[in-house]
Amino acid sequence: MLKGIAFDLDGTLYPNYRLNLRLIPFAAREFQLLSAFGKARNIIRKYQSENPDIIYEQNDFYTHQAEITAKILSVQPEPLKEKIEKLMYRGWEPIFKSVKLFKGVNETLLTLHKAGYKLGLMSDFPPETKLKNLGVPDIWDAVLCSECCGALKPHPMPFIKLAEAMSLPPENILYVGNSLPYDVGGGAKAGMKTAWLTPWLMPWLKPSPGGKKPKPDFLFSNYRQLLKYILQ
Repeated sequence: MLKGIAFDLDGTLYPNYRLNLRLIPFAAREFQLLSAFGKARNIIRKYQSENPDIIYEQNDFYTHQAEITAKILSVQPEPLKEKIEKLMYRGWEPIFKSVKLFKGVNETLLTLHKAGYKLGLMSDFPPETKLKNLGVPDIWDAVLCSECCGALKPHPMPFIKLAEAMSLPPENILYVGNSLPYDVGGGAKAGMKTAWLTPWLMPWLKPSPGGKKPKPDFLFSNYRQLLKYILQ
């Protein structure tokens, strides 16, 4: 029985393209940093997959991430760690004031809250300021950043920590996200039910039966469908 609904943020509460368009000037200026940062996170995810029992302390995670990125760029890690914090984690936050949510997001959250469901959110980047700038109502029972849990999605630890913060068993939570490997895969590993947002519902994006891709419990293209699924 579902007692809690948890959400990813980026690409799930709003379309990624609405942010990406606003980041074009930044991406042009900081292309090398963005590229190295992305490669570093892929390295971390690969290491996590091969060593699932190793979890970082929060500061150690950010230090380790900076060290890998610095090695790719052939620069010193400590100044780069500060630059990543300033530009990647905090520098984008004001942009979210001009990013529009998917249609029906706030209405869905308010309806679920009134219906008695616990609400949680867990994102790979610090979410609190972004949620405020996006105009999302502050009705959350738990809001977490995966890096603060010492791992990136799809490692199950951030999802388990989210369930603990919501005071619910994972099996009583539906995790909603737009990434099949990170959100659906990570949530399922932690024992949660999952819903996959694919706005266009293109047939080739759907997970194949019996395939290796994670299989969501529900697939939807708009928040009206999600709300109907949960409340039915």
